[in-house]
Amino acid sequence: MKIAMGNDHAAVDLKMQIMEYVKELGHEVINFGTDTKERCNYPEYGEKVARAVAKGEADCGILICGTGVGISIAANKVKGIRAAVCSDTATARLVKQHNNANILAFGERIVGVELAKDIVKAYLDAEFLGGRHAERIAMISDIEERNF
Repeated sequence: MKIAMGNDHAAVDLKMQIMEYVKELGHEVINFGTDTKERCNYPEYGEKVARAVAKGEADCGILICGTGVGISIAANKVKGIRAAVCSDTATARLVKQHNNANILAFGERIVGVELAKDIVKAYLDAEFLGGRHAERIAMISDIEERNF
């Protein structure tokens, strides 16, 4: 799987560790994030990853900032993106199974590296269940169409 990753200055350390972990799992990583701790703006990285996912250049995305919230809000402004902030493995699994989230987000200030790895694995191992969940995703897409 090809995974787009993005982060701001508050999440460089965790991004580096998660990027290596994702590669160890056998996935390809496209790094859209910053690799320095020089102050930058998370919306830019959220949008870059979201555009790559929306265009099909990546199968899914992983975004990391201080909390995961701001960067996911920015990503969700791109048509076709369903970015979800997760701080536990159950939510990470369910956002894929029920919401077909195409971007996972979390915060370096919120989760430690081992929990972050568990969250990533839960998300990447999960599969969209379809069925009644597909109907709800279609409803979300309809809302998006009416407002873009």
